[in-house]
Order: sequence, then C-alpha cells, then structure tokens
Amino acid sequence: MPTPLDALAGVPNAAQALPRLTTAGQPSPAHFEALRSAGGAVVLDLRDRSEPRPFDEAKLVTGLGMAYHNVPVTPETMTDSTMDGILDLLRANPDREVLLHCASANRVGGPMVAYLMLDHGLSADEATERAIQLGLRSREVLEWGLGYATPRLS
Repeated sequence: MPTPLDALAGVPNAAQALPRLTTAGQPSPAHFEALRSAGGAVVLDLRDRSEPRPFDEAKLVTGLGMAYHNVPVTPETMTDSTMDGILDLLRANPDREVLLHCASANRVGGPMVAYLMLDHGLSADEATERAIQLGLRSREVLEWGLGYATPRLS
C-alpha cells in the first residue's frame, strides 16, 4: 500500500514530518485522491481564503471522505490563537493520517517548530532545522513558531 508521502510525489516540499503527519506545498486533485487511497484522513490547509485556488479543495477533500480544515496563516493571523487552533487540530488526530499544507510548505514551518518543541521534545535549534528541511523560508514564520513555543517550555 502506498504511503501518504508516496501519494504526494511531485508536490513541492512534500515530507514525512512525523509518523502520521505529512507536510507539503499545494497538492493537485490527483494527489488528494492518491492521499485518500493511502489512508489520508485529515487535511489542514494554511492558505488564506483569498489566495488563488485552481479548484475547490474543501469540496474535493470532503467529497473524498476526508476531513478538511482551513486555518489561514497570514501576517495578520500569526497569533497565539491561530497557533492554538492548528496545534489543537494536530493533537486531536494522533492516530489519523494528517496532511498539513500551504502553497509552498513555508507556512507549515511555524506550527511545526512549535509542535516539535512542545509535543516532541526537540530543542529550538533542532525544531528550526527540521522546519527548514520541510520548507520553511520565512524569518517571520520561524519567529512566530519560536515565540509561541519558547515561553510555554519555561
């Protein structure tokens, strides 16, 4: 049986971030179909509703029987409340195959830094390095993740 990562072959920055958690840039409809066949159960989309979308992702994903959540990450929404929502969704689905994505996987990096530090015991440096491997490129997104996680570890 193909893995979720196999299903996302060709998607920018597709990576197996953790067991049951795949991260990526924007998948195509065919990728979502393959993801479902590979056991995909939950899609968490970090793109803003105003970003161009070549297809109705929510309709496609739910039509395939997967759960779809959209938590927009923009400069205006990089708040503790937004991070709480993303982490709550990740924590609520430990036994389901989750895809966390945005357009390029850059915005995935902030929540991954926080999740890796708070829930998986990585240091700030380790979490940052892993997030960069997953597609993080923005200093602001990195600072959001570190700024959320660091005080919660004290």
